[in-house]
Amino acid sequence: MDKYQPFSMDVVPQLQEAHDSTITNMLMSPTSSSSSTTSQTTTTLSRYENQKRRDWNTFGQYLKNHRPPLTLSRCSGAHVLEFLKYLDQFGKTKVHTQICPFFGHPSPPAPCPCPLRQAWGSLDALIGRLRAAYEENGGQTENNPFRVRAVRLYLREVRDSQAKARGISYEKKKRKRPPQAPLLKTPSSPPPPPSFS
Repeated sequence: MDKYQPFSMDVVPQLQEAHDSTITNMLMSPTSSSSSTTSQTTTTLSRYENQKRRDWNTFGQYLKNHRPPLTLSRCSGAHVLEFLKYLDQFGKTKVHTQICPFFGHPSPPAPCPCPLRQAWGSLDALIGRLRAAYEENGGQTENNPFRVRAVRLYLREVRDSQAKARGISYEKKKRKRPPQAPLLKTPSSPPPPPSFS
């Protein structure tokens, strides 16, 4: 059985069920309903797979609601950027503007009118899941709109601006390497025998 609802590259899927995700609930219109029944799978999907499916369906709903409606085959990196900027209105991360007295402070002592945005880490993870879902649903890697340079640059810009505004440094996590076994010193060749002359 398919993990995701059927999705051709030219047809945008409809949501088959209401999701508990905040973004998905806000994207769904009150009249949106599914005409087909959801088939039950016997295997339980991981939390990651469930989130990836919800994100994929949410992006499909966004394309469907886009004016004019878009098909996935016509979706570009510019549409992905538009989607990410659209999601900012549902963000919960306070990002201080440069004129805010708390700009650069990780824990401001008082409230301020600065906007709430999607956190960089959330956007980065979302793009990773959508990139994988695109290819799992028949998209070709070279045409993947989630892989384009403009999306990577946008995510880097968001990361850097949020780091400055919030006074938080985002450093790449270093992988922990397994401890190496100490190298045993192998005896080098024995010293030459003393010469007697």
